[in-house]
Amino acid sequence: MLFESGDLSSSIPIMRLLLKYLDKMRCFRKRSTIPFLVVLITFLLFMNLYMEDGYVLEEDKRQLREASMHPLNSERYVHTFKDITNFSGTINVTYRYLAGTPLPRKKYLTIGLSSVKRKRGNYLLETIKSIFDQSSYEELKEIVVVVHLADFDLAWCESLVQEISRKFGHHIIAGRLLVIHAPEEYYPSLDGLKRNYNDPEDRVRFRSKQNVDYAFLLNFCTNLSDFYMMLEDDVRCSRNFLTALKKVVTSREGSYWVTLEFSKLGYIGKLYHSRDLPRLAHFLLMFYQEMPCDWLLIHFRGLLAQKDVIRFKPSLFQHMGYYSSYKGAENKLKDDDFEEDSLDIPDNPPATLYTNINVFESYDAAKAYSSVDEYFWGKAPSTGDFYVIVFNKATKISKIKITTGTDDRQNDILHHGALEVGEKLVGTKKGRQCSSYITLGEFKNGNIEVHDVDHKISFDIECVRIVVTASQKEWLIIRSISLWTTQPPSQ
Repeated sequence: MLFESGDLSSSIPIMRLLLKYLDKMRCFRKRSTIPFLVVLITFLLFMNLYMEDGYVLEEDKRQLREASMHPLNSERYVHTFKDITNFSGTINVTYRYLAGTPLPRKKYLTIGLSSVKRKRGNYLLETIKSIFDQSSYEELKEIVVVVHLADFDLAWCESLVQEISRKFGHHIIAGRLLVIHAPEEYYPSLDGLKRNYNDPEDRVRFRSKQNVDYAFLLNFCTNLSDFYMMLEDDVRCSRNFLTALKKVVTSREGSYWVTLEFSKLGYIGKLYHSRDLPRLAHFLLMFYQEMPCDWLLIHFRGLLAQKDVIRFKPSLFQHMGYYSSYKGAENKLKDDDFEEDSLDIPDNPPATLYTNINVFESYDAAKAYSSVDEYFWGKAPSTGDFYVIVFNKATKISKIKITTGTDDRQNDILHHGALEVGEKLVGTKKGRQCSSYITLGEFKNGNIEVHDVDHKISFDIECVRIVVTASQKEWLIIRSISLWTTQPPSQ
C-alpha cells in the first residue's frame, strides 16, 4: 500500500482545498491549465483508490487500481477541459425539448431517468407510471421527472415521446414531466476507446456513452430543484417515497454528505444536492471512457470527502427489469431491502448521543440512532451503564422501537435493561442531561417497542435513556433506535 489509513484521513482536507482551488482556475489561461488539471485529477483519482470503502468489493478495488495506471490522454479531453476550469459552471449543450418545458419555480426533488432503445423489453413507461402512482397529490407538487431519451435513433425517440405524451399528458402540462434529447453532435468520440478491464469493444462503447448520457442529464437538471435523485429506467417505487426521503434528509441536517443511497443496486436511488450536479456532470464527462458509471460515482463521493457509504433501509426503489439495456442480456438483480410501503420510516429528531459503555473500535453511539445500515457496539456493560439521547428540542414521541444484537451475533443483546424518557435538562461537565426520568418498560429478548408514548407521558420529552439493569459478560450491540414523533419538535 502506498498510503497508511492515517495519511488518507489527513489528506481529505487537502482534497477539499484542491477542489475549491479548481473552482478558481478560470482566472488562468485555459491553455496553461490543461496539463496541470490532467496531472491533478489523475493524482486525486489514484489516491482515492486506496481509501478503505466497504461498498467496493476487493476485486473491484483491484480493477480500479489498474484503471488508475492508465494515463489520461490530454488531447482526447481537451473539449472537456475547456469547460472544466469552472467546476460550478454547466456544460454548453443545446437540448431538444421533446415534451414539456421547465417551470420557473424550483421544486424539492428532480428525478432523472436516462433511456435508450433496448433489444428486448422496455420498462420506461412503467417506471414513469410508478413514480407518479406512488406519489400523493401533495408530493407531486414537489417533484419534477426529467427523461433523457439518449438514443441516437431519432425515429425511436419521436415514437416513444408520442407514447409518453399520450399516457402522461396531464403531468407534462402541469410541468411535472420533461422529455429531452442531447444531440449526437455534442458527444465526444465513441470510437477507439480504451479497452479497460478487457471488456469487449461494444461493451466499452456502451458504458462510455452511458456516462455521457448521465452527464448531459445531470447538466440539464442543475437548477430545477434542491435535490436530485438518480434512477434507472426499469424501477418500481415504494409508496410515498418522497415523504420517506424527506424524513431522511431532515434527519441529516447539519451533517455533511455528498450522496445518500436509497437502494443498493447500480445507479438506482442515489440522492445528490443539486448544487453538486455541475461537478458530477463534468466528472463523468472527463472520465467517460475509463470505467462504468457506478464506479465513477463512488470516486466522486470520495473526492468530495465522503468516505463511507450512507445507505438507508428499507430501500425505496426496486429494480424490475428482466433484460439489460446492454444487448438484451438477462438481469435478474433484486434489492432484498426494498419495501413497498415505506411510510413507517422513523423520524429520529436531531439529538446528541452519550454513553458510558466502552465503545468497540468505530462502532460509536451515533450509528444506532441513524437509519443507515450500521450499529453501536460496546464491550460488556455493567449495572447502571447507560446510553442517552438528548434532543436538540423537546418533542412529543408517539412510538419507540429499539432492537439489540444482530443475526450473526445473537448473544450480543441487552439481556437486562430498561427504557426511560426524561425532562428538565441541566448542564453538567459531560454536557446536557435530563434530571428527571420515567420508566416506560423493560427489554425482552433484547428488544423493546412502546406505542402511544404521547398518551402515557404528559410532558414533551427531552431525553430517551437505555439503562443496563444487570451486568453481563456478553458485549452489547444496539442495532437500531427508531423514534416516531406526533408533531415537529417544539420551538
